[in-house]
Amino acid sequence: MAAAPTQGKREGSIADAFVSLSGIARSPLPQRYLEHKKALVEGHEKDVIDSWNRLLPQLKRENETIYREGPRIIPTIRFRDLDRDLVELRSEIERRGVAVVKGVVPEEEARSLKSEIEEYVTQNPHTKAFPPHDPQVYELYWSAPQIRARAHPNLLRVQAALMQKLWRTSDPRSALSMSPLSYADRLRIRQPGDASFALGPHVDGGSVERWEPDGYGRGGVYNKIFEGVWEEYDPWDATTRVSAVIDNHNGLGACTMFRMFQGWLSMSATNPFEGTLMVNPAIKLSTAYFLLRPFFRPISDLDRVSVDDYLAAENWEFAGSEMTSELQGATPGHGQELSTVLHPHLDLENTMVHVPPIKPGDLVVWHCDTIHAVDKVHKGQSDSSVLYIPVCPLTESNARYLVRQREAFLSGTPGPDFPGGRGEADHINRPTERYLRSIATAEGLRACGFQKLAPDNASTVGARNMVSLANEILGF
Repeated sequence: MAAAPTQGKREGSIADAFVSLSGIARSPLPQRYLEHKKALVEGHEKDVIDSWNRLLPQLKRENETIYREGPRIIPTIRFRDLDRDLVELRSEIERRGVAVVKGVVPEEEARSLKSEIEEYVTQNPHTKAFPPHDPQVYELYWSAPQIRARAHPNLLRVQAALMQKLWRTSDPRSALSMSPLSYADRLRIRQPGDASFALGPHVDGGSVERWEPDGYGRGGVYNKIFEGVWEEYDPWDATTRVSAVIDNHNGLGACTMFRMFQGWLSMSATNPFEGTLMVNPAIKLSTAYFLLRPFFRPISDLDRVSVDDYLAAENWEFAGSEMTSELQGATPGHGQELSTVLHPHLDLENTMVHVPPIKPGDLVVWHCDTIHAVDKVHKGQSDSSVLYIPVCPLTESNARYLVRQREAFLSGTPGPDFPGGRGEADHINRPTERYLRSIATAEGLRACGFQKLAPDNASTVGARNMVSLANEILGF
């Protein structure tokens, strides 16, 4: 296959995906967002108010449980018992939105990935990274270890199982197959003592798009929440997300591919407080809260009342005619960021919990709407290193992205979602298509877009039709 031209986004780093890391000033949102907000709740304002008042006490109880349990609250699955553990822990994973899968890749194999990457960086000292003076996150997408990990049979098996066992389609005609596709993302090798990659609580997959009619509104992903019946919202219904538009603003690193789970494969042993991941493990409640938060305001501010009185439901009122365009923490072209000030009822100081101790070869996955963060300071004695590898199903938009990503691989440029430039086009020992074909199974080649997708005969009519369409899109 011939290499395509480099993609058109400007050069940058992971810092450009978040206002807090980029250093830019956040401007007020345009008035059209006020109109979007009004349209979302028009005619059922009372239902929304009632639902907010039901949500706050339940959220408080769940916060107390999370604080009490800490990392123990995160479900843990063993790769060797994958199918059994997924059945036994399904309801808890659905409630928490996050899981650790132990032993996906043999430990020594996972450790060797990091040493190979470090050698690749040594051979190519012009590799971009964040921050430039003390790299922690590298602008690498096509190193040999990354390619091997994405195509690893164990990883593909886990990805397929997670999608098939946890996600569902409310409409069997949905144009979606639970066949895993590869998404080329970055990697992190975070050094002890680092405080620069202090990315606070955030949600990826866009920001303002969650309230935009031409964003997530296209699939009605959050309709139940905006209608005042958040209890009926199903975070695991894939049907509503198939037509959703995740990136309307061409952000640097704003993912346009539907990722059912975000995830990373560990290349190091990492404990809590050692530069690891933190999550808010209350997927349904937290999503309902940060989506409804822009419609409510405090009557008395913290400088006038106690914390408990400030958080009390009776201190919060529907903004009504005083509503503004503000969507707390949402900025076009950047990830959704959350904070104690903007989202006080989430109690993020106490409900962002570390994932349990991680070994090389363990996989951590979290629902695409999960609030997550990284340790502010890496207090460990050795590096905290991961390959970012999400879990992506087959949809029409994902297949079209895969075509562009395949071209980026052949040219050595970053994937279409990411900051542009020549990337690894001039890197020494950058893997080629021949290398991919030499190490990948048929499943791995399919996931990367280099082999015709197999028929999905055991699934829905929508899935079968999607495979046929995807093969046309991919040129097979």
